[in-house]
Amino acid sequence: MTDTIEIWTDGACSGNPGPGGWGALIRIDGVESELHGGEPATTNNRMELMAAIVALESQPKGSRVILHTDSQYVKDGLTKWIINWKRNGWKNAAKEPVKNKDLWIRLDIAAAEHKVDWRWVKGHSGHAENDRADALARLGCEENRTRR
Repeated sequence: MTDTIEIWTDGACSGNPGPGGWGALIRIDGVESELHGGEPATTNNRMELMAAIVALESQPKGSRVILHTDSQYVKDGLTKWIINWKRNGWKNAAKEPVKNKDLWIRLDIAAAEHKVDWRWVKGHSGHAENDRADALARLGCEENRTRR
């Protein structure tokens, strides 16, 4: 088994809500693979979450993963905020229900099956792997634009 799997994820939405897509570039032992998909009516944050979820769910349990995301919402949500959300019955600091609870639960489960190092990368900054994940997310968005 490989030492570490590297993943870059991104989400996109045409309108918010609107048709959306997600993409993931996965590198294992120098070999790259790509995943993408989307939904006809969704939000950008849901697509950012789905990119990370599907990428992690596609890896063997127990993998060491470096997951790069340009979404501070995803990174901070899973590494900082989720502890209090769970403690407070899935309510945020304003005592309102956490948005996208269904996906946060799914991401929490997927991440718990691996050893994940979450890293934020600035989006649209010329970072080749992040740009590829963005292109995959836009592809997923475009494919779902025609499914309305």
